[in-house]
Amino acid sequence: METILFLAHTEPGGGLGKSALEALGAVRALAAGGRLTVGLAGADVAPAARQIAACGAERFLAVEGEAFGQSRYATDAAAAEALCRASGATLVIAPATSRWSRSLPGVAYRIGGRVDTHATAVSEVNGAPAVTRWFYRQRMEAVLSRSQRPWMVLLDPGCAPAFEGAPGEVAVESVPVAVPEVRTTVTGVQAPKADEQTIRPDAKLLFVAGAGWTKKQADGLAHPEDAEQIILGFLRASKASLGSSKSLVDLSGEGQQVLRFMTHLNQVGQTGSTPRHPKGLSTCCHGEEPHVVGWRFVQQRRAINLDTNCGWARGKADVLYVADAFEVMRHVTRLLA
Repeated sequence: METILFLAHTEPGGGLGKSALEALGAVRALAAGGRLTVGLAGADVAPAARQIAACGAERFLAVEGEAFGQSRYATDAAAAEALCRASGATLVIAPATSRWSRSLPGVAYRIGGRVDTHATAVSEVNGAPAVTRWFYRQRMEAVLSRSQRPWMVLLDPGCAPAFEGAPGEVAVESVPVAVPEVRTTVTGVQAPKADEQTIRPDAKLLFVAGAGWTKKQADGLAHPEDAEQIILGFLRASKASLGSSKSLVDLSGEGQQVLRFMTHLNQVGQTGSTPRHPKGLSTCCHGEEPHVVGWRFVQQRRAINLDTNCGWARGKADVLYVADAFEVMRHVTRLLA
């Protein structure tokens, strides 16, 4: 029987983020045949413990203190190592946040275990835990198991339903940790304004722009300034997340005028990200395979393109609107306003 540890860190408000709740949802399904322990790290873990009191865990362990409230390799690794050793876990599952993705591989080495990252599912196969991963740019799916223990697994966000349970009171066991030498000081957080933020992982809609936005239009001229205003206006009105085709983010290398707010971080596809938004709308891109491969987890896919023979028209989108994206998106933004 496996002893399972769900490992999570608190968010600035003291609770757990969506990715952590999704990982907990996956853990609960797996823990039916094993013992479940929750390990929390943060400045104050009481709100997080109350938030998931109904998860069915046998124990709640905590490493808390101001030093563990900030993202820092030394303190994150120390907290995770202490929680793993105190729980005696053979299987450790954590959300693939930036904090755990950076520190848990080192923790696996410290405790003599193994780690697998970018898992998309955890399940039981032939009576043993197994994880699902994608390889070759999300074109091949593999199910992996290990005999090495402890085994640490980082579960990607958007892969499991988030845990939902009534809050309550639980007894939390404090795990003592010697605070390691800290050589960095967190003085604050600098973040763009909400209207300037274009990457929104929790958005219900992914809006993807292709290179057609910067090409010549019906009047024979390119209108990148108009394209910027239309796209940003739609993003503000819809609170959608912005994606891009590779051809659009690469245009700067060709000497063409590009959308100033677009970077390679927005790139969706074989060489970019693989988002998991419920809905996706592609505009002015042709739906070629390297781009479409990043859309495989988007549940509803629609596209706008003037070319009736583009890749989207060949079964790669649920709905294709053969229309001028400039006019369509102007009208949609007016309706949203």
